[in-house]
Amino acid sequence: MRPVDLLTGTVAAGAVTGAALTAYAAWEARAYTLRTVELPLLPAGHRPLKVLHLSDIHMTPGQRRKQEWVASLADLEPDLVVNTGDNLAHRDAVPVVTAALGSLLERPGVFVFGSNDYYVPTLRNPIRYLLPDTGTRYVDKPQLPWPDLQRAYVEAGWLDLTNRNDQLKVGDSSFAFAGVDDPHLRYDRLDLIAGPADPGADVRLGVTHAPYLRVLDQFAADGYDAVIAGHTHGGQVCLPIIGALTTNCDLDNARAKGLHRHPADSRDGDPGSTWLHVSAGVGTSPYARIRVACRPEATLLTLTPRAD
Repeated sequence: MRPVDLLTGTVAAGAVTGAALTAYAAWEARAYTLRTVELPLLPAGHRPLKVLHLSDIHMTPGQRRKQEWVASLADLEPDLVVNTGDNLAHRDAVPVVTAALGSLLERPGVFVFGSNDYYVPTLRNPIRYLLPDTGTRYVDKPQLPWPDLQRAYVEAGWLDLTNRNDQLKVGDSSFAFAGVDDPHLRYDRLDLIAGPADPGADVRLGVTHAPYLRVLDQFAADGYDAVIAGHTHGGQVCLPIIGALTTNCDLDNARAKGLHRHPADSRDGDPGSTWLHVSAGVGTSPYARIRVACRPEATLLTLTPRAD
């Protein structure tokens, strides 16, 4: 075979492979998946509770399949909804998000916001996410109508945990919450929520959009039983064996999604440690609607009694 023919064949094969991978990645970004996890946080004798963790919906008005899937989650009849931000990806998405959530807004719920609730998404080079964080944040972009979404959630009865502590009774269990505004934008005010978690509550949860270590460390030190977070998209593009290539924060790649401990080498019951659940999220940036080995997800956390 002549060299030119070999080169032509190689280029053609590479183009076909690249097109196939891109098509798969685009399909996987729409392969919505419900994860189920059990978490032993309740006192002995309390009935199990279903907690729906939603994160990184990144909704635009035209994403009908995503809207239908989010709406279907109401069939789970969760006892509590925890929304860890990045709901929006378009100026007109607020009524779309609230319509998709539907009767979930009638359930007890808590929320914090992420950077993509505040600012219009922008087209960025995906390679940038693999490079060291320069600290640049795109806060000079037009704002999204996040106050409208905040108002809708609060009027529905969800607790706004933006740099706040709050409490809620769910079933026969009492919850104490601490939440922070988006740490990726450095909007978190740990000084406003710092201090020992309420020892009288049955369950103590920390809530954040981005799982930066400074936030996780504070929640663990203050005695929260678990921290609920999103932001990472689970890495969004993962490789066999290697897994996630980035978390877009200072959390290690091994904990880009799923249930883990914090600190990473601690065990349940260790002083100054906590459970950590990171959602890979429902959506992506509208400019990069692909996922590889990391399907979009919501998680149904079943809280069960702790072992004696």
